[in-house]
Amino acid sequence: MHFTGLLPVRPVAILSRTSLSLLAASAALVSLPARAVDPFAIKDIRIEGLQRTEAGTVFASLPFRVGDNYNDDKGAAALRALFATGLFKDVRIEVEGRVVVVVVQERAIIASVDFTGTHEFDRDTLIKALKDVGVGEGQPFDRALADRAEQELKRQYLTRSLYGAEVVTTITPIERNRVNVTFAVTEGGVARIDEIRITGNQAFSEGTLLGEMDLTTGGLMSWYTKSDRYSRVKLNADLETLRAFYLNRGYLEFNVESTQVAISADKQRITVTIQIKEGQRYTVTGVKLGGDYLGKDEEFKSLVSIEPGEPYRAEAVASTQKAFTDRFGLFGYAFARIEAIPQIDRNTGRVVVLLNADPGRRVYVRRINVSGNTRTRDEVVRREFRQFESAWYDGQRIKLSRDRVDRLGYFSEVDVETNEVPGALDQVDLTFTVKEKPTGSLMLGANFSSADKLSFSASVKQDNVFGSGNYLGVEFNTSKSNRTLVFSTVDPYFTNDGVSRAFDIYYRTSKPLNSQGESYELATPGVALRFGVPYSEYDTVFVGIGAESTRIKSASALPENYFRLRSTYGNSTSAVPLTLGWQRDGRDSALVPNAGRYQRVNLEWGIAGDTRYLKSNYQFQQYFPLTKKYTLGLNAEFGYGKGLFGREYPIFKNFYGGGLGTVRAFDQNSLGPVDVTGAYIGGNRRMNLNAEFYVPFPGVGNDRTLRIFGYADAGNVWREGESLRDSEANPIRVSAGIGLSWVSPVGPLKLSWGVPVRYARTDRIQRFQFQIGTAF
Repeated sequence: MHFTGLLPVRPVAILSRTSLSLLAASAALVSLPARAVDPFAIKDIRIEGLQRTEAGTVFASLPFRVGDNYNDDKGAAALRALFATGLFKDVRIEVEGRVVVVVVQERAIIASVDFTGTHEFDRDTLIKALKDVGVGEGQPFDRALADRAEQELKRQYLTRSLYGAEVVTTITPIERNRVNVTFAVTEGGVARIDEIRITGNQAFSEGTLLGEMDLTTGGLMSWYTKSDRYSRVKLNADLETLRAFYLNRGYLEFNVESTQVAISADKQRITVTIQIKEGQRYTVTGVKLGGDYLGKDEEFKSLVSIEPGEPYRAEAVASTQKAFTDRFGLFGYAFARIEAIPQIDRNTGRVVVLLNADPGRRVYVRRINVSGNTRTRDEVVRREFRQFESAWYDGQRIKLSRDRVDRLGYFSEVDVETNEVPGALDQVDLTFTVKEKPTGSLMLGANFSSADKLSFSASVKQDNVFGSGNYLGVEFNTSKSNRTLVFSTVDPYFTNDGVSRAFDIYYRTSKPLNSQGESYELATPGVALRFGVPYSEYDTVFVGIGAESTRIKSASALPENYFRLRSTYGNSTSAVPLTLGWQRDGRDSALVPNAGRYQRVNLEWGIAGDTRYLKSNYQFQQYFPLTKKYTLGLNAEFGYGKGLFGREYPIFKNFYGGGLGTVRAFDQNSLGPVDVTGAYIGGNRRMNLNAEFYVPFPGVGNDRTLRIFGYADAGNVWREGESLRDSEANPIRVSAGIGLSWVSPVGPLKLSWGVPVRYARTDRIQRFQFQIGTAF
């Protein structure tokens, strides 16, 4: 006797897994009255039809075992359980005496997933998207899942404004009950925004509001920014931008009434209509504190950034709330709530902001957990913590701890979660969750600059060797004028107090150019040991010592000073430099800074060897965000060197000027004193003053990776005895021009074209200059 769990209709195979299970159970229950099985004790259970699935998987799903009593209810339950695994497209249970035979037909397994006609996405991106809906190599094949995969692919293309994309799925059976799945994609053309309309605006023009949005109707640089491609995510972000724009100008009751997106019949043009309601503009007449401020009302009042008499600004309110929350966190109140309640008077257009505080309860940190660091050692993360276990909760120290872990550069994500401890009202646990990222790099590259022409560079670097947090690197550069081979290692925690130790072995050569186009070469092998001592969370002092030898490889037209140096010390000159430095970087970005300040000081003192000298350099940078789109950058750099104990300042330690990084529009390293042989030998003093005004490249909107700038440079190099102001023979050089700054896929690119404003007749002028891989 037997009964079947499926009706003998083959089209059932195209139903979803859920439908199969319900149909099987229903069919079994319906057939039971006609083919009822008398209960019996199971003597044996046999499985038939398995090809890949382990028998244990089937046995684990069965609701009965050998020796149990078998009946119709248990048979139906077994069918439901086996179909629920998703591994089988057909299941039957047959009874032979006291033996239960489970006959299964496995679903096909996906052997491969392939794509044709895809250009907008790379294969890995699409593979990941399909895995999220259950379609991937090694997974059971289900036609319903394939349909879901088609819809997911179309959804991916919708995010790129390819509304006409079509997907056709081809299933190819192969041996051992496997299938190859191929998705043929016809991407079609990109649907571009043809028009954006904003209605209901009265206080601000439509052009002003459209200028705040990232979505545009296209322009000269739309191929780069893709700002004319519609995306719901981008539109939502723009709506929030509009909301913030109005709320920061006093329009408390601003609202987006509706958004309508219409697409043309050919799916190539999109029209976006945004209906807004501005409401009334409100002016702040006062700020009141309510709730519990721990008796420190005056202290909290000093944190208020809301200005009475000014229009209501949501940014100022949010900033004040955050400042209050952070201040409560300093006192151990991890769950303080600050509610801003605008008390508006529509008749007068005035508003009083009530800041109501509920500090909650004071807590201390019981335990700090670290998760996600599969490679980096726990101690590498924990030594960056400034919040400690069994100490009062301190929001500022927790934020600083998170920032320090993030600045390590070993993780792509760093999150901190605060969890209450069950049964303890005054305790919390912190969990730092990190996501590892590759910290090693192998770089092979070619650079081209107007000064050095074509040069090659390569490096092998590992910022986190064996998860220890140590740095190890080897790099070289084949520039025409400066060649370098460097081996470096850095231990950022040489001591438990955070003192770092760095060790360098290097070999550098330089070829300064003379006026006849001939060059001479200086070769400098050396070693250096330096330590970095943090004396605050943002400042580090560096101290080190090294040993180097400079050898003069003469060519024709060797400068007189080098000839005299070689006559005094021979072809090789030794030095033991002691270095001292300080650095603070407060810029918001190293590549495309918009705000902040950067400072560094370097001192080099030759304390032993053939030469005795002191070389110093100071650099200061400041960036001012004039508006959301415009930035002013200022840079100043001063260098000074002097010979000590009656010895001349070594000429191979001279400063050079001219070209990118100093005074543009003049040839690289061509400023300053000129030897009697016509060689540009530099000087012991240097000054550079630079100003750059950045504006977005036309058509790129708010994208800061591509900007144009106007610049003005001033500076020069002087030898010992020359006056910086009064020298008629060597005055300060001035230039001005325009340029392009682009964070390109191959590195930061900077191009400039300028004209000398103040120059000498003998100066070497180079109006167009560029370089890849350099910054301001």
